[in-house]
Amino acid sequence: MKKYALWMILALVFALVLGACTRSASGAMPPTPTAGMNEFPTPVPTGVANISATQTAVAMPPQTGGGEAAPQPTPIPLATLMPTPRPTPIPTATPKPITTTGSAATPIATTVPSTYTLHEGEFPYCLARRFNIDPDALLRANGLARGQIVYPGKTLTIPTNANPFPYQRALRAHPTTYVVQYGDTLYSIACKFGDVWPEAIAAANNLSLDATLTPGQTLQIP
Repeated sequence: MKKYALWMILALVFALVLGACTRSASGAMPPTPTAGMNEFPTPVPTGVANISATQTAVAMPPQTGGGEAAPQPTPIPLATLMPTPRPTPIPTATPKPITTTGSAATPIATTVPSTYTLHEGEFPYCLARRFNIDPDALLRANGLARGQIVYPGKTLTIPTNANPFPYQRALRAHPTTYVVQYGDTLYSIACKFGDVWPEAIAAANNLSLDATLTPGQTLQIP
């Protein structure tokens, strides 16, 4: 009887040991992977991870307070970046100078008069140059001597068929401009140039022969 009980105990112990071994072996086996499960991720080096995160942050638009995206800059139209072509200036016609045959009050004399009354600033040699006659013939026709003073207001006879002026008639080159000096008149200015008529200066400047001139005024001398 005791022997039978001993065999029963041994059989029970063997059964317990066998069951423990079976459970241990079945628990140690890893689960079989199923379709769609991911493999364990390969660890990324710290430097590479930081670079990737930085690039991602740069590519992402900045966030403003409240989680809203920062407003994007409005694209500038291409037309505003291109230089605006300047219009080609249209050439304007140069105004032609007005040609007149006389002043507003007195027409230009075209012939030598038979008599002439001297104005302020005029003298016989001035008339000889202007009218292109020999000064000695002019003096003889009026009973005058060389160097004799003749005052404004005297009327002189202008001889006909006299010899031309024997010297250079022009005292200054012209056409040009002239700046009026104190005491100048159109008659005295004409005498300064020799062969210029005062009527021509008046017409070139749209003046009358008796116009009052201002010192510093610029005149056109034809």
